[in-house]
Parts: sequence; C-alpha cells; structure tokens
Amino acid sequence: MTAEQSVAFAKKYLEDVLSFFGVNAEVHVKQTDEVIEMSVPMGELSGFLIGRGGETLRSLQQITAGALRAADAELTRVSIDIADYKRQRAERLSNEVQQWANDVLATGTPMNLKPMNASDRRTVHHVIDSTEGLTTHSEGEGRDRHIVITKI
Repeated sequence: MTAEQSVAFAKKYLEDVLSFFGVNAEVHVKQTDEVIEMSVPMGELSGFLIGRGGETLRSLQQITAGALRAADAELTRVSIDIADYKRQRAERLSNEVQQWANDVLATGTPMNLKPMNASDRRTVHHVIDSTEGLTTHSEGEGRDRHIVITKI
C-alpha cells in the first residue's frame, strides 16, 4: 500500500470507527513526513472520544496504526487530534515546562517530572531543547517513564 493509499485507508478506518460510536464527522487528514495527521472537529461526543487524560484518543491512534500495519501500509505512524485537544494540551504543557525550566535555571537543582505519555515527553524535550543551559533525559520504562530536567 503506497503512502497515498495509507492516508486514504487511515481516514476511512477512523471514520468507520467513529461511526460505530454514532459520530458522523468529517476527518481532516494531512501527511507530514512519515506521520498521518488526522483531525476530528468538536462534536457532542468529543469528551467521550478523548477520554480521561486523552486515553481513548491514544487508543484510537493505536488501533488505527495497528490496522495500517496489518494492511502492510507504507505509513503506519498516526496522530489523531479531537476538538484540538492535543494542540491545546501541548500549549498548556509548554507553558508549564517553561516555568519548570526557569526554576531549574534559578536553583540549579534537577527536576524529576511525573510520568508522561510519549507525546507529552516529546513536547517537554522540544521546549527544553530551545532553552539555553538546560538538558533533558528520560528515565524509567513503560508507564513509569519520566523526564529529568538538568542544568548544563
């Protein structure tokens, strides 16, 4: 399955899953690098589809990616955003990370963050990478994986 076919497959697959839950929404799709990015506009069931802390949203991503792998698709990485949840969460987290960065710069004391999902960890690494004098590394495995911010 080509990249274009992978994108079309992912869009149709997600629309079918959403219709199973009674959501008839137009899924907006674009491909960036090796990732299929899909966006679902806000609707009555947005909160249900996002789930607590984004768990249902991450599950939708995993099953869509799994379906792509099973179909031997060229592209299998998927990012789904429902009602701009992920974008807004990343903005809030970026602001919080900047405050943590300022604290570490001021005190010199490393900061162990709480465990986060991979998407949130990427956001933290990105913000700290653009902050002079700080570095990050991840520790732990699975759900216990967390980031440590340290002064260089």
